[in-house]
Parts: sequence; structure tokens; C-alpha cells
Amino acid sequence: MDDRERSADDRAWGTSEGDDLEHASENVLEGWPATSVDESTEAGEPEQLEAEADSDADADASASRDEADPDAALGGIVAAPASEALSEPVEHQSEQPVEQGEAQEQEPEVAETPREHAPGELEIPPGYPVLEGEPVGGRRAVGIVVSRFNGEVTGRLLDTALEELGSRGVEPGSITVMPVPGAFELPLAAMALAKTRRFACIVALGCVIRGDTPHFDYVAGEAASGLQLAAIETGVPVSFGVLTLDHPDQAEPRFEKGAEAVRTALEMADLFANLRAAAAR
Repeated sequence: MDDRERSADDRAWGTSEGDDLEHASENVLEGWPATSVDESTEAGEPEQLEAEADSDADADASASRDEADPDAALGGIVAAPASEALSEPVEHQSEQPVEQGEAQEQEPEVAETPREHAPGELEIPPGYPVLEGEPVGGRRAVGIVVSRFNGEVTGRLLDTALEELGSRGVEPGSITVMPVPGAFELPLAAMALAKTRRFACIVALGCVIRGDTPHFDYVAGEAASGLQLAAIETGVPVSFGVLTLDHPDQAEPRFEKGAEAVRTALEMADLFANLRAAAAR
């Protein structure tokens, strides 16, 4: 059939290729129900449509989560490696102390009061006569008894004591040093020096370290009571510069005890001199 015959047939039927497609689509849709979504809802199926809508929404949300977190798609079975799980808290904890450390460096340092001392100074009410001394040296003669036991520690105590005496104006020729075997012998040596009446005061230096036996309690206690007895019986001030330690590491922060013992002895010597002068008037 040629083009002229086909055109004649089309005119006879009153259709074209476009009309054929339109009629074909209308014939296909004739088998479908004409009910719309709104009409089906009115017909009594709202619950089914809502369930389908919720199901579609859940599916879309689940797909979004799966794309954002692939591990979540496996239902939480695959967990992050242990190294990654531990690294985050460690990094967070390491950053925080650095910031605190920087803040602490900016804060002014406050001197801590030693545990064996209470803060504050003695205040005497006004209106009362006060007799006191000053840690001055001058021409005073000073005797020092020092233990050779634990010599590394007692040697440092002696160094700080001699340095303090020099700063107080006591000449080396006015200082007598008497070494003894140990802290137990300090009271006897101090009493012997005091009885000569040549010294204004006595400084006792030693070190006793606690061990596994009661040796510490006997030696430290007898040294303290013996030195006090020497001062009481002779009337010559005897200062206590004996370290009593639990372990050797505690010695270094306490080497200043030698200088402290010197100041105590000089102050008591000056006080007794003022007392004798006040009594003579």
C-alpha cells in the first residue's frame, strides 16, 4: 500500500497516528477503576493508607541514616575499632589538663604553711613590760656539738649553721666545733661545753633516721631530753638542731634546721644577757 492509499484510508476512518495513540491510551485506562485517592479514603480505607504512608516515611528515614552511617545499616553489629573508641576520650582528657595547666601558671604562687607550723605571730597586749632577745652574735662565743653518724646530712647542717653565725657577726675564732660519734652522745658533749662557762650558747646538730627496730625512738628521745637537761642544769642555752626523719629523702628540705638552731641559740643568749642586766639594775 502506497502513501496515497494510506492517507485515503485514514480520511475514511477519520483518524491519524496521534489519534490512534490517544484512543489506545483511553482503551487501556478503561479497565482501571475511576476512584481517586480521596474517594478511596472516603470509601473506608484511611487506616491502610496511613500505614502505607508511615511505612514509606520510615523507609526513607532508614535510607538516609544508612547513607550517613554505613555501619548503622548492619543493625549495630559492626562497632568502631577499639583503638578509635579509646582515642577520642584520651585526646579529650589530654587537652583539658593542658588548659588547666596554663591557667595555673598565670595564677600567683601562694607559699604553703608547713604542716608542723601554725600561721600567725605572737601578739603581746600593750601595757606590759616585755623582756626579749634578738638573734645577734657580735663578740659572743658559740659552741657547736655535731654528730658524725649520718655525716652527709649532719655536714650540711653544720654548713648552714656556720654560714648563719657568720651573717650574725660571730667571728670564726669565737666558734668551737666538737664532733661526737652519734646523736646519743650530743647531750653529754653539750653539757661539758656549757659547764666551762666560756660559751654564751650551745648548738647541737645531729640526724636520726627511723629503721626497722626501736633504735630510732630510744636515740631520738634520749637526745632531746638530754640536751634539755644540759641547758637546765647549766643555765646555758642549748638549741635542738637534730633531724628526726622517716627516710633520708626528707633531709634535704630540712638542712636549714642548722641555721634555725643558730638563731634560736643566739636569741636565747641575748635574752639571758638582757635578763642579767635588768636584774642588776
